[in-house]
Amino acid sequence: MEKAKKILIISSDKNLREVLTFCFDGWGYEVFIQEAPLADMTPIRRISPHVIIIDVHSASRQHLEICRHLKADFLTAFIPMITLINKRQLRSHLLDLKQGVDDYLIKPPDPLDLRIRIEMAMRRAQSSFYASPLTGFPSGRIIEEVLTERFKQSAPFSFGYLDIDNFKYFNDVYSYLKGDRAIMQTAYILYTVIKKFGGDGDFIGHIGGDDFVFITAPDKAQRICQNFIALFDKVMPFHYSPQDRRQGYIAARDRTHTVKQVPLMSVSVALITRREPSDFKNIVEINERLAEIKHYLKGIPGSKFMSDRRNARLKEHHAPQTVGRGDGDGVSYRPLGQLLLEKKMVSAEQLDEALSVHWRRGILLGEILTEMGLVQEGELPALLEEVARNGGHG
Repeated sequence: MEKAKKILIISSDKNLREVLTFCFDGWGYEVFIQEAPLADMTPIRRISPHVIIIDVHSASRQHLEICRHLKADFLTAFIPMITLINKRQLRSHLLDLKQGVDDYLIKPPDPLDLRIRIEMAMRRAQSSFYASPLTGFPSGRIIEEVLTERFKQSAPFSFGYLDIDNFKYFNDVYSYLKGDRAIMQTAYILYTVIKKFGGDGDFIGHIGGDDFVFITAPDKAQRICQNFIALFDKVMPFHYSPQDRRQGYIAARDRTHTVKQVPLMSVSVALITRREPSDFKNIVEINERLAEIKHYLKGIPGSKFMSDRRNARLKEHHAPQTVGRGDGDGVSYRPLGQLLLEKKMVSAEQLDEALSVHWRRGILLGEILTEMGLVQEGELPALLEEVARNGGHG
C-alpha cells in the first residue's frame, strides 16, 4: 500500500490552517502544521515532507527568508515549496519569491486548485532529470550551471572531484543494494564535512555512481579534503564483513575473470583552484586538468587528495596528501550501529532502515533508533559514551 504524501503547512492564520487540514486530511494526505517559521531546519528534515506550503502572511521578510534557508540546505533543496501570498503584496515581492519558491497562489486559495498545484509540483520533483534519485544531490545540468555561474562571478573558488576507489569490486561482491548504501553514506559524509568546515555558498553535486563534486572557497578546500578522508576511512570499512575488514581486502574477479585481492574502498579527491580569471576560462579546461590529476591519483594506493594550480605541469603539482586511518581499520573503533549489532540490540535489516533515514534526512542515528523503538532513550547515553571511548562520535 502506497504511503500517504506528507504536506507541511507553515501559517499563522488559524482559519486557513483548519480549512486546509480538513480538506487535505480528507483527501488522504498526511498533514503537518507549523504556526511560525523556524530558525532551525531540523524539524522540517525530520518530517521530510513531499511539499511545503508557506503562508507568506502579507509577504513578511521572515516568511520569505525560510524559503531561501530551505533551498540553501542540500537535504531540503529539492522539496517543492508553494507560497500563499496576498495579491496587493505580490508585485513588490515578486523578485524575492523567485529566490526560493517553486509556485504560488493568491490567498485565500481554492483548496482544489492548491491540491492540483501540489500534485504537479510533486510530479515535477519526482521526474526531475537534474537531481540524483539516490542522494537527492544536484547532478548533470545543475552542476554545469553552478560552475558556469562561478566563472561569471570571477571570484576565487576550488572545485573538488572525488570518486571511490575499488567501488566496482565492492558492488560486484556485495550487490548493488550494498553499493547504494555505500554511496549514500559517502554523500552524507561529504555533506556533514562541508556543512562543518565549508562556507554558506558551498555546493555539492552527485555526477552519478561513485563520483561527486563540490565547490568551496580556496582557503577551506584542504581542510574539507582532510576531514572527509579521515571520516571516510574510519567509517566505510564497516560496509564489509568482519572477516574482510580484518584481512583488509576482498577476493574479486577482474575484467579477465582472474581472482585477485582487492583492497577495501578508499577515496581519491582531485582539487582544482581558480584564483584568477586567467587560470581557467571554461568548464572544458577544468575537466581536462581534473582528468590528468585523477589518472595520476589512481596509481597511488589508499585515500588521498591532490590540488593543482593552473600554470603547473603534472610534476609540479602539490604532492598527493593522505590522512591516517587512526582506529578506522575496525580494531577498536565502533560506530553506534556496529555496536548495536554486536550487542544484538538491532538486526541488520533494522539498522539498514534506520541508517537510510539518517543519511537522507540528516537526523542523528541515535534519535532515529529511539523514535523507531529500537533503543530506549535511557540506554542511549551509555551507548554513545562507549562509542566515544573508542574514538567515535556516534
